[in-house]
Amino acid sequence: MKRYSDKVQKIVYGGDYNPEQWPEDIWKEDMRLFKEAGIDIVTLNVFSWAAIQPSEDEYDFARLDKIMNLVRENDLKVCLATSTGAHPAWMAKRHPDILRVDFEGRKRKFGARHNSCPNSPTYQKYSVRLAKKLAQRYKDYENIVVWHISNEYGGECYCENCEQAFRRWLKEKYKTLEELNRVWNTSFWGHTFYDWDEIVLPNALSEHFEYDRSTFQGITLDYRRFNSDSILNCYRMEYEAVKEITPEIPVTTNLMGFYPALDYQKWGRYMDVISWDNYPEVDATPAKIAMQHDLMRGVGGGKPFLLMEQTPGVTNWHDYCALKRPGVMRLLSYQAVAHGADSVMFFQMRRSIGACEKYHSAVIDHVGNGDTRVFRETAKLGKELQRLGDFVLGAVTEAKAAIYFDWDNWWALTCTAGPTVDLDYKAQILDYYQALHTQNIPVDLVGAEDDLSKYKLLIAPLLYMTKTGYDEKIRKFVREGGIFVTTFFSGIVDEHDLVITGGYPGKLRDILGIWAEEIDALPEDKENCFDYNGSRYPARLLCDLIHSEGARALGTYQKDFYAGMPAVTVNEFGKGKAYYVATRSDAAFYRLFLQDVCEECSITPLLGDVEGVEVTVRENENGRFLFLLNHNDAFAEVYIEETCSDLLTDETFFEGTRIKMEPKGVKILKISR
Repeated sequence: MKRYSDKVQKIVYGGDYNPEQWPEDIWKEDMRLFKEAGIDIVTLNVFSWAAIQPSEDEYDFARLDKIMNLVRENDLKVCLATSTGAHPAWMAKRHPDILRVDFEGRKRKFGARHNSCPNSPTYQKYSVRLAKKLAQRYKDYENIVVWHISNEYGGECYCENCEQAFRRWLKEKYKTLEELNRVWNTSFWGHTFYDWDEIVLPNALSEHFEYDRSTFQGITLDYRRFNSDSILNCYRMEYEAVKEITPEIPVTTNLMGFYPALDYQKWGRYMDVISWDNYPEVDATPAKIAMQHDLMRGVGGGKPFLLMEQTPGVTNWHDYCALKRPGVMRLLSYQAVAHGADSVMFFQMRRSIGACEKYHSAVIDHVGNGDTRVFRETAKLGKELQRLGDFVLGAVTEAKAAIYFDWDNWWALTCTAGPTVDLDYKAQILDYYQALHTQNIPVDLVGAEDDLSKYKLLIAPLLYMTKTGYDEKIRKFVREGGIFVTTFFSGIVDEHDLVITGGYPGKLRDILGIWAEEIDALPEDKENCFDYNGSRYPARLLCDLIHSEGARALGTYQKDFYAGMPAVTVNEFGKGKAYYVATRSDAAFYRLFLQDVCEECSITPLLGDVEGVEVTVRENENGRFLFLLNHNDAFAEVYIEETCSDLLTDETFFEGTRIKMEPKGVKILKISR
């Protein structure tokens, strides 16, 4: 199983280092503290564009040369960034085309970051030139293990450059205005376009009555696709610039989990290795955090990813910046590794003294020494990762259950007018993910392009949009023996957000064996209920009123005029089955329902579940590894079914042993063969 780089022999450990913010006499002390903490990689040059390029054709690498030489002399590996996440002030003054226009139509001034128009010729010219110069200058530094393009790409732009680029993008996609008018349904409200130059960007000045809600969803949907493609194009230009000179060094950029603005499933095709930044809210459940890791693994086609950033202590931008309690940083670091990370990295290495991140935690705090709780915990983890070595590098997770997630579907659901303002695609995904997660069943998050042949179970909550050909993919999957689960408000529209006529759920109707006649939206304080397997469960948010066309009812509504109508159905189709859950329910229902479904398709938990203990698996040529993560604040006992040894302690546990885990404790068990 291939690693992302031949230059690493262990899970790399370190993170963002900004020595340019400090006098040089501090650098030497940083090197000493890094060694003490077991740090072996630093991310450099993330926001140094202004320092490196003080004017149009002047470049000054003297300070970066010193930094690069210093870390090489201290045997540190480098994740080298291209610095293009924030353009210099002089560039904004001399070339105003680089400045973005916001959703309200206001031209921005210089400031903050993510402030460059992706379709600005100025930005494209100078960002690519800088990336190329960096690659040329440092190509012979053998300690560079990965390129880091820009930083946390995001945002939107509605300027004239983008409007003209949008028209070109549309012309290439649809070829003719007749086709564009068809897919946008412009006969509605007299929107017919007779010239490409009549098309304007959808924002507060045109089609939107709220940021997320549009009068013409097809136009907004295409803008979201265009914006994601435009920013991806900027990444790809820098990618090609560094690859031309250093083809052997992998290239990444740091993604942000369930980030709404960019279609990461498309981005993943152009990244040598996925990396992402994990900053969960203090009250985030283990499942919610794990789901983001699994999404990032899925974006990368199931290969290991890099944890590029997390905080070692406190995050500075949450409403309430609570400390990570003792043991939590270690636990969340191993949770990332458990789900596929081949690195553990932080933002930041030394705490800044000014601006918006001065209270964001760091390995080295404002006190400037190693005499802090955070540093001691960091150093302890560093020693453990050295001990772990290369055992789990490159290891993958082989899941038999998959959950479908699609950015186009997310965008379309978000900007639709109706049936309820409370519709939250990600929350519906989490309902089903959490039910599997708590039962220790590995899950892949897959997109429309992913192969389904290795899975026994495919769950597609809120499959509102049925893209051309995807119904055939599901049909083949079920016909050949797979189990398919979908929910209310599915099969409604095509990829242009045009309703598929002939009855809901459209092209999925024959697979599911049902017809949905109406959809009832329930306010937050109202609910119906339904029976399932001898118990009663709440029906919330939306209730599809469905008729059987061959499907068998497993549960029926109990209230209102649609009492007695099916709420949960199953339809036999070919060698497989298709389930439909016509409403949103609670965690107890999802747990029982998916337990029944998994038993039917012979998907078994990794271990018997213990409340608050997460279990995952990774496999490579070194063996099979079970990760046990105790998220509880109390001791927990886990029953082990196979003889194994703990890679962190060298303890051996025999089959039938009950392992006692301390609060926030971690075990990495190598299964004996």
